Amino acid sequence: MLGTFTFHNPTTLHFGDESLSFLSKELKSYGPKILLVYGGGSIKRFGIYDQVMAELKKAGKQVIELSGVMPNPTIEKVLEGARLARREEVDFILGVGGGSTVDYIKAVAGCAWYDGDPWQYYFKDWQPMTCRWIPVGCVLTMAGTGSEMDSCAVISSHGEHRKMFYNFRNPDFAILNPKFTYTVPKYQMVAGIYDIMSHILEQYLSGTDDNTSDYIAEGLMRSLIVSSRAALKNPEDYEARSNIMWTATWALNTLIDRGKATDWMVHMLGQAVAAFTDATHGHTLSAVSRPYYRLLLEKSADAVAKFRRLAVVVWEVKPEGKTGSEIAMEGLLKMEAWMDELGLAKTITECGATPELIEGMADACPICQGGYYVLSRNEVVSVLKASL
Repeated sequence: MLGTFTFHNPTTLHFGDESLSFLSKELKSYGPKILLVYGGGSIKRFGIYDQVMAELKKAGKQVIELSGVMPNPTIEKVLEGARLARREEVDFILGVGGGSTVDYIKAVAGCAWYDGDPWQYYFKDWQPMTCRWIPVGCVLTMAGTGSEMDSCAVISSHGEHRKMFYNFRNPDFAILNPKFTYTVPKYQMVAGIYDIMSHILEQYLSGTDDNTSDYIAEGLMRSLIVSSRAALKNPEDYEARSNIMWTATWALNTLIDRGKATDWMVHMLGQAVAAFTDATHGHTLSAVSRPYYRLLLEKSADAVAKFRRLAVVVWEVKPEGKTGSEIAMEGLLKMEAWMDELGLAKTITECGATPELIEGMADACPICQGGYYVLSRNEVVSVLKASL
């Protein structure tokens, strides 16, 4: 392991099919006024809303509701929530939903008591949060983003065609009941699964040292592959869905990036696509990762070596009689076959992109420095074109 680092994660997790019973106990530590935030009507259709409200009643809380949080939440929606939270002087924000909802409540919590332009201050200028923070917690209904145990909030501006992130603060607690993920349609379920895989790969595909974090990452990927196939066969396989949910949390709570550089170029490319198309996150990642990983194998011997290890350890490629490059490519092909099993998008065209949008997407795509190869802008354009 290289460098000096600190690991601290302040989020309390309650996991399992009876985990919601901890909600009223957790909320006793906060003031009386709760802002309850959720997306569309699915939590009401599937009874999750009623279960949450029963816990809030048990805790004796006054509830103010804010619904309509969309996938890829916008800065305009954040400002709506921030105004409501400030006007009502809420003591706590509780998000019920997937990663978009959890990202959203962090942004609202950090923006409510900021008097300036939070889009410019946080998401564009990355200035420190010095204003009052409203504590947040979540009841998770979808596995994928890992937002339940990290500080990151990803927010979109349709006006600027940008999808940006800022690290606010972690949720104080998160409720993870794998049965709640049964309510997610297959298209969203598989997008979440690939988001998990991509989070792990962004941290795994870097560095050349013998790093404990990489061994943990390999175990998480192997578990995810097995569980994803079981969940495809039976979406209500509790063992599979619980493993997927737990893997999602550990994929992005900063554990496996300790002592490492990290890449994140797939996410930058995918978010640039979504900034113009509003497409589902995991599907944009799957579409751009195919040509990006091929480019890495062309440009970097270190990438070939790491992909070779990935192929053997995770994808169970037999190395005998093959060159390192052949092993690496066979592993990549096995990964792409698994992606096809899941039914993920193969192209950004499927995500709503057109050739006319490529230059704008390239402008919206930050270039990361931590991976095996740093793209030029022309190479960003080439990867996006190859993703069409």
